[in-house]
Amino acid sequence: MKITERTLAEAWQRTAAGHDLLHGAALPPVARSDDALEELAEHAEEVADGGLCLVVDEDGTVRGHHGPYRQVFATRDLGQVLYLIAEDAVLRSAGGPGEAAGALDRIDPVWGRRFRGGGLDDPGTVGACGRDPLEGFAWIARSWREQAPYTTLAFFRAAPGEPVDAERLALLYGADPAQVAAGTRLKDLTAVDGGRTYADRQWESCWFGQAGGWTYLLHHDTPPGAFADKEAYRALGITESVRLSATTAKAIYTFDHDRDGRRVDDGLGMLELIWYERGRAPYPRGGELDHLNRAIRRAELDHPELTDTYALYFHALETSLGLRLPRRDVVEGEIRAAYWA
Repeated sequence: MKITERTLAEAWQRTAAGHDLLHGAALPPVARSDDALEELAEHAEEVADGGLCLVVDEDGTVRGHHGPYRQVFATRDLGQVLYLIAEDAVLRSAGGPGEAAGALDRIDPVWGRRFRGGGLDDPGTVGACGRDPLEGFAWIARSWREQAPYTTLAFFRAAPGEPVDAERLALLYGADPAQVAAGTRLKDLTAVDGGRTYADRQWESCWFGQAGGWTYLLHHDTPPGAFADKEAYRALGITESVRLSATTAKAIYTFDHDRDGRRVDDGLGMLELIWYERGRAPYPRGGELDHLNRAIRRAELDHPELTDTYALYFHALETSLGLRLPRRDVVEGEIRAAYWA
């Protein structure tokens, strides 16, 4: 059945009337055009903390928006639309993702499972994490926000079973060939004059190595001419890269994912981590970044003790993409390091 504004309103009225937890939850404002959406969304931001707004297209597609420019879902499935409206309503009154999951369980067990899975389908039972996330990739999230140890955390991988050579990658970016050849480590740089030179030159240094199937390169600025040899870059066999960049002075923290020569971004362009609010999927539901929506939801439910959204996001990057950094090597100074040549 094609969704119209009338059928949507009637369906939501029946849904809300059938569940005590949804009593009083009105249908979100519905716009008949993108121009009308902008006005509605701006009003919603003023009076209801950026609440959900809907657009019903002529073909029956319902688009959900937070703000005038951020689309969070698009579907012609009436059941999905009703669930997403209910999810938004419950999140507004719940004390957190765990409480929201319980409330949705009571409305409909399928909805509860769907919420826990983070996607729009029913994933069934998902095993809990069962470990300390700060022993994984999330340990670096807090210091990275303050531009330490580096503003850029870059990861690269090639076809399965063909790791990207970390030394060749570091050299291509401009690492000192003598230090790379000598196997210089962080403790070697910090041992010189009590670490004063390293403190002065850290801005022109890098760390590199391999972990979790990825080759990583951590750095601030790179030397002029880095990446000049595009053929050498292709020769490394890189098929996928992930880059996390922090610009503290401007409060900009971005996530960039490239695979097989194209950006993985649902057409959104620059992806800022500030989009993520605890309990709310940061990316369009059902889109190509939905794996992160799912992983973030699991992190929220598995680790209610984590209040830092950046740590939760980094934990989700570990579980969904396998990103890792060797914390022990950093603490013990064993991580490979070099100055730019």
